[in-house]
Amino acid sequence: MAKQTSTTVSGEERIIDLFRPLARHPGAFGLIDDCAAITPAPGTDLVLKADAIVGGVHFFPDDPAGDVARKALRVNLSDLAAKGAKPIGFLLTLALPSGVGMEWVANFAQGLSDDVERYGCLLLGGDTVSTPGPVTVSVAVFGSVPTGTMVRRGGAKAGDRVLVSGTIGDAALGVRLCRDVALTKRWGLSTAQTQHLIGRYRLPQPHNAVAEALREFANGAMDVSDGLAGDLDKMCRASGVSATIHTERVPLSDAARSALAADPSLLEPILTGGDDYEILAAVEDAKLAPLRHAAAAAGVTLTEIGSIAGGDGARVLGGDGKVLAFRQASYSHF
Repeated sequence: MAKQTSTTVSGEERIIDLFRPLARHPGAFGLIDDCAAITPAPGTDLVLKADAIVGGVHFFPDDPAGDVARKALRVNLSDLAAKGAKPIGFLLTLALPSGVGMEWVANFAQGLSDDVERYGCLLLGGDTVSTPGPVTVSVAVFGSVPTGTMVRRGGAKAGDRVLVSGTIGDAALGVRLCRDVALTKRWGLSTAQTQHLIGRYRLPQPHNAVAEALREFANGAMDVSDGLAGDLDKMCRASGVSATIHTERVPLSDAARSALAADPSLLEPILTGGDDYEILAAVEDAKLAPLRHAAAAAGVTLTEIGSIAGGDGARVLGGDGKVLAFRQASYSHF
């Protein structure tokens, strides 16, 4: 009688099985190979970006697994949007401590699946590893633009107007509320306002719907991830220009305005705290109207907050017209 052999499916293979439905790109080979393969369309450039999020740094340990998954993908999609790129797919590296069970991973995979459908960005492959530290999720995303048309942060020109999408500062306030629920009362917030601010921290809203319009009309752009003041300065340094923005023009949500009215010292974290994942763009006068029209058609609000000039550095003017000084203009890990 022939000897029978049995195979045991490893924990890692069971994790991979949860993600196979997300890997519908033909170059992913159903996650059965060690590598994926992408053939760029003729006349296009690949746009590449990688960002990681770490438990206790970018999300709280008790945040829903699905929200953690969506945040990991969306912070990368936000960068593609600012570059004018269309998403193609992504690689995922998931580092899990021993205490994380399959239910958490299944919820993570479901959350990721929801955004794969929403943004048309398919899983291409990746890796799963164990770690003695917190949950860590790294995403490397791939997008495409017509050859030579990627919108760079170094493209701003003197005379351009500075525009920003959405609202600024919500996530920076949201993380404070997560750490201290008593701030809800201190800031005079309603339950809905509190939920709005926390939601903006947990789940970014990338504006990929305006990517094509940015590519057509913006001279320079980047996503606001480390704080408006600091990221504007990065754009200025990359472009060799200066910029002046006005705090009274910076778009704030009703919740952020309520908090700021109760505590004016919150202006600094609103402008420097980061995690906004909005788009900062430099646009010449003649292209303002068509860009705004295209953005509005995509459901995205763009607000003019200042202008670009010669020189170097970014200036943020307060309501009294004086330049504001910040302890730290943007979030930094180091």
